[in-house]
Amino acid sequence: MGFFAWIIVGGLAGVLARYIMKEEGGLARNIVLGIIGGLVGGFLTESLGGQGITGLNIWSILVATFGAIVIIWLGRVISNRKK
Repeated sequence: MGFFAWIIVGGLAGVLARYIMKEEGGLARNIVLGIIGGLVGGFLTESLGGQGITGLNIWSILVATFGAIVIIWLGRVISNRKK
């Protein structure tokens, strides 16, 4: 998948995850969150026997959104431990 496809998938996934988890953030944060979410989501879905990121399509956006949600959730768990 090309550089611009990662940005598009990452941006869409980051925005979706932000709305689902009611998280604040700007466009750059959403893109980074979505790209990292794509890596995490791809790893998790392949570990479970599914197919990870496949290109610029709905499945890849869903996988990246799943990964971004996991990242947001882990961030909340870690920040709550520090309090």
